Amino acid sequence: MRIVLAEDSPLLRAGITTVLESDGHTVCAAVADAHALVAATRVHLPDLVITDVRMPPTHTVEGITAAVHLRENNPSLPILILSQYISVGPLHQLIDTDSAPNRGGLGYLLKDRVAHIRHFLDAVRSIAGGQTVIDPDIIVALVGDSRRRGILAALTPRELEVLALVAQGLTNGQIATQLVVSEPAVRKHVGNIFAKLPIDNTGDRRVQATLTYLNGAR
Repeated sequence: MRIVLAEDSPLLRAGITTVLESDGHTVCAAVADAHALVAATRVHLPDLVITDVRMPPTHTVEGITAAVHLRENNPSLPILILSQYISVGPLHQLIDTDSAPNRGGLGYLLKDRVAHIRHFLDAVRSIAGGQTVIDPDIIVALVGDSRRRGILAALTPRELEVLALVAQGLTNGQIATQLVVSEPAVRKHVGNIFAKLPIDNTGDRRVQATLTYLNGAR
């Protein structure tokens, strides 16, 4: 894949570039701020954008703001937020751009929790392929707010647990292994989730379920 990377730490920027290129990808541009990210994306038309959240000049939410701008202009562009911070508020804006039928994949991973390079590279491929991959800590923050607002009140604790794993891009078999239950049991929970959340039968229902409950955390 052709990738544009935005990361203000020179050391991390070089390290991520090396990891991506060792897996056969091409980093078309590795930049240090949000303005350069937008410009590089327009020039290189990458298959995936990876961006930090806090970058110059204010070191607040420049990365997500740039991602929102890019997705508004190109809804099919896959974007991975890679940060050490949980920025739930601005994430709503990015999720709001995911209503288009040809929406690209979306990911939010915390740097400190990416324990294995292979996990990171698997997430990169999944997001580029149109999947939604959200770090568990981000999910906890979003779900806590959404439960207070009642959007997930119909789901049981186990269904919430399964939905959180679905949001991480896990298959039914992988979820069954992690929860130490049978795969048919997971299929039943997933079916119940699809029935209880306001999603339709068009497109990828796993992605719809994830985005529905993330959109509810507002």
